[in-house]
Amino acid sequence: QVQLVESGGGLVPAGGSLRLSCTASGRTFSSHTMAWFRQEPGKEREFVALITGSGRFTNYPDSVKGRFTVSRDNAKNTVYLQMNILKPEDTAVYYCAARSGLILEYHFSRYEYWGQGTQVTVSS
Repeated sequence: QVQLVESGGGLVPAGGSLRLSCTASGRTFSSHTMAWFRQEPGKEREFVALITGSGRFTNYPDSVKGRFTVSRDNAKNTVYLQMNILKPEDTAVYYCAARSGLILEYHFSRYEYWGQGTQVTVSS
């Protein structure tokens, strides 16, 4: 079992930055691929960033590439999402997620463990 707790959301003006954190319980954190998703009301959960267990590989959709950076500190069981040049369309609840195994997955249904979510609101 992996339990995830996010923090760092809030209200920020357009062009601003936020850093989200997600801390995991358990001793197998480094064996899990971690991802960030976001969800607006009435919409499907959307992939935002992925990082492999070692941290060597990351991936992003075009909508956030160049603005968002995912990283992890396995010694602290924590994954981060640095969000820069935020836009109003980035407003959503952001979730971190974890899955075991080596296959890279980008759909929310493929992730086993989820945090409670943290609200990010970008004002125009």
